[in-house]
Amino acid sequence: MKNILSAFLLTFTSALASAQGYEIKVTLKPFKNEKIYLAYHYGDIKGLADSAMLDGSSNAVFKGEKPLPPGIYMMVSPAKVILFEMLIDKLQKFAVSADTADLKKVVYTGSPDNTAFRAYQNFTDEKGKILNQLQGKLKASGDAAEKENLQQQMRALSKEIENYRTDYVKKNPSGMLSALFNALREPVVPPANQHPGGKYDSAFAYRYYKSHYWDGIHFGDDRLVRTPFFKPKLKRYYEQLVSPEPDSIIVETDYMLQEATGTQEMFKFLLSEFIDKYINPEFMGQDKVFIYLFEKYINAGQATWLSEKQRKYINERAYSLMANQLGLPASPLDLVDTTGKKRPLYEVKAPYTVVVFWDPTCGHCKEVVPKVDSMYNAKWKSMGIAVYGVMVDGGLPAWKTFINEHKLTGWTHVYQTEADREADYNAGRPNYRQLYDVYQTPVIYLLDENKRIVAKKLTYDQVDKVIEMKKK
Repeated sequence: MKNILSAFLLTFTSALASAQGYEIKVTLKPFKNEKIYLAYHYGDIKGLADSAMLDGSSNAVFKGEKPLPPGIYMMVSPAKVILFEMLIDKLQKFAVSADTADLKKVVYTGSPDNTAFRAYQNFTDEKGKILNQLQGKLKASGDAAEKENLQQQMRALSKEIENYRTDYVKKNPSGMLSALFNALREPVVPPANQHPGGKYDSAFAYRYYKSHYWDGIHFGDDRLVRTPFFKPKLKRYYEQLVSPEPDSIIVETDYMLQEATGTQEMFKFLLSEFIDKYINPEFMGQDKVFIYLFEKYINAGQATWLSEKQRKYINERAYSLMANQLGLPASPLDLVDTTGKKRPLYEVKAPYTVVVFWDPTCGHCKEVVPKVDSMYNAKWKSMGIAVYGVMVDGGLPAWKTFINEHKLTGWTHVYQTEADREADYNAGRPNYRQLYDVYQTPVIYLLDENKRIVAKKLTYDQVDKVIEMKKK
């Protein structure tokens, strides 16, 4: 009963202290009568949390009515140099004393987390020096036996650091330092004799590593957002361990966001990161992930932190991309040719149609369009492939001149008249720029015989590779 009451009182006291804001008393020698700063990590950026003026005795106080978001913070000198890091969690009223002459002797009062954090930093600094010395000897050594001995010593030191973290987590499972240690942990794949069949299996190793990558990490823990290592860990996971196929990415992002639902920091951080990554993705087709996130989370009103400008941009991008997802029928293009005759896209009969949006005054277009034509004459024409060229900007005279000078005779050349553009606008219809997400030139699409989108926004030679792949 006594233990239960003590735990309750500790929890109540911590919550009360947190509700009353923060007060961090600082002694920072040798600085006097100068301003110092408290900074924070947020993903891969650093921000200013507070500033305070040191008095003539090198004392200052960081103080605020609202508690600081938990995470790793930095003490910054008057010259804006990061001096050391410290943890800020529930207990936000404590004191720290330091002298730049020896920052290993930073002393905390009233902050067990930071006392433990400082002890860990001193421990790893000591082991790190020894590791560096061993690495130098290893690099210089030419003796096989000596190298093996040095490597064994290095492995033993690394194991000491790992054991230090593991032991601390066992004793303090819910502490902030434990959350950081869990985030730093790397999965250890079992030795080959424990793989299926008793021999090394790369597929098993990959699955094991991926399935244990987030062990000990909870996506409902806001504290991780304000650390320098959570974002790199997240980035590595999606770049190296998650299949680049959109449906696989959707499963992963959805799981993380569901786990983070209800948090104040993590949900916002994850959704923002995923939107930034997939709104203009590195790989073709991954914009499907952005569309999914938009429809499930943003359009459902869960991204309440977005500014009006951000929301407008995201909405416009979403509606521009919805119409041109891979596998969907391409939007009709009822445009006119150089003579003013209607030449609808869907009247072009071919096993594949290459649609090129271009501008005769665009420098990049001037390089790419003749190369597309060379590919067409050398290869695509004999395969029955059609090229449908859409003039986006540049004016009729420049467009016709370019076509004639470069003898682009095999294409279907079209543009949208001013009257048709106005008719779309007046009727509230999206024009081809929005339907095909054409906001720069050139843009190239590949359509199949039914005018479904096979590939988009690729170079002409990448389009050719896709055609060859489809043929096979």
